[in-house]
Amino acid sequence: MSRVGKYPVPVPAGVTLALAGRTLTAKGKLGELKLDLTDDVDVEIKANEVAVSPRRTDRRARTMWGTTRSLINSMVTGVSTGFTKSMEINGTGYRAAVQGSELVLNLGYSHEIRYAIPKGIKITCEKPTAVKVEGSDKRQVGQVAAEIRAYRGPEPYKGKGVKYDNETILRKEGKKK
Repeated sequence: MSRVGKYPVPVPAGVTLALAGRTLTAKGKLGELKLDLTDDVDVEIKANEVAVSPRRTDRRARTMWGTTRSLINSMVTGVSTGFTKSMEINGTGYRAAVQGSELVLNLGYSHEIRYAIPKGIKITCEKPTAVKVEGSDKRQVGQVAAEIRAYRGPEPYKGKGVKYDNETILRKEGKKK
């Protein structure tokens, strides 16, 4: 079993944490995030770190111990430095552009796809074939990137579609004559 919960979460300068009841709030230069704590763990805020400890010794309390520590670490990282997902678009005529509060995608369909950018997320297109999703909430950044990728996932024969920068597409050989 992982012992990630026993390590305290370091809090960088510029980030303030507040515990009100069972809600932990993190404020930083990139915004504010809240986490509702379960009844299985206790959270203690010290000078420049946060310690998480299980309330009981049963299996659920020990699993929530590590999970809560990871969620708090993601909150602290999010409000201080933020999270980024970069994606590439491959294919003839495939491109993306940001128009106002919408991401406009041309992915080979008969129509263009308009994706409304959610609050708390910033999407930029440095090139027509590169999309960068940024935000302070790790879950939301990943979800938005996954929704954009789902419009046309990469196919294995020519590699056309939307893929993450660090993703490797396993290519297949085509038909033989």
